Amino acid sequence: MNLLEQLKQYSTVVADTGEIQSIREYKPQDATTNPSLLLKAAQKQEYRYLVENALQHYEKKCKTEEDLAPFLEKLAINFAIEILKIIPGRVSVEVNASLSFDTAGTIETARRLIGMFEENGVDRDRILIKIASTWEGFRAAEQLEKEGIHCNLTLMFSFPQAVAATQANVTLVSPFVGRILDWHKANRGVDHIPPEEDPGVESVQTIYNYFKKFDYDTEIMGASFRNSGELLQLAGCDLLTISPKLLKELHETEGIVERKLDPKQAKSLDIEKLELDEKTFRWMLNENAMATEKLAEGIRRFYADWRKLSRYIWDNFCKK
Repeated sequence: MNLLEQLKQYSTVVADTGEIQSIREYKPQDATTNPSLLLKAAQKQEYRYLVENALQHYEKKCKTEEDLAPFLEKLAINFAIEILKIIPGRVSVEVNASLSFDTAGTIETARRLIGMFEENGVDRDRILIKIASTWEGFRAAEQLEKEGIHCNLTLMFSFPQAVAATQANVTLVSPFVGRILDWHKANRGVDHIPPEEDPGVESVQTIYNYFKKFDYDTEIMGASFRNSGELLQLAGCDLLTISPKLLKELHETEGIVERKLDPKQAKSLDIEKLELDEKTFRWMLNENAMATEKLAEGIRRFYADWRKLSRYIWDNFCKK
């Protein structure tokens, strides 16, 4: 078997793309989307019909570019619905990054998105609402989970973020691997860190062992990978969301995949349980320069791509 087939024996493979053809080709269980991925997909001719469908609902209301926010939500819904026709599992849809510090706004948006899915006959259990791993995001997710709206806490770069997510009883967390690696390579002034010593890999390992040690139901989905070596070091993680490029590499490569993460091993570890209040969470996050910087940068980048998507749609479809 190739590496992808073997990896699927230990972890649920998730496609990290908005491109429907890639999802169809590699047959993942789940899929994730974000503004960056939607921006790439929306510019392709084969997905023009999804853009035009969304515009049919909102074009008459779009007098300026700022009026496009409802359209962008509809576009995300359209892509997600098409993806759900292919995959057997769930798709993640992101709340606008501008709401990362707005608990009430996040809750309102998530309810609206779920309502739109349900109007289109999609069960809410097949949707994960992606929310940034801020204190405000955790509070929004805590309320949404009580309402049966499942959440994926994204832009996760540190252990206290993961602990705060479990305390909010969220469905899934997405600790980022590659962006942690990027920061440490720049900080150390090196071009390469082997997968066995990769700080991003180690971060996910720590979170996984903590969750399994204390029997938390929250699922762990490793995300943001830079190379296949990182993925193989996390074989056994609940889920792994993988770009089309790395899916292709794994599919075309023969070899042996060994399970690296195991709940039984986690049970035997000497780990102290952590309880976080807001003050402690903010201080621990502040003390982690990498996590603080990457969280802020990630929010800015997702919002920037949301704006780029808005500008692309306005310039190419709306502006007269």
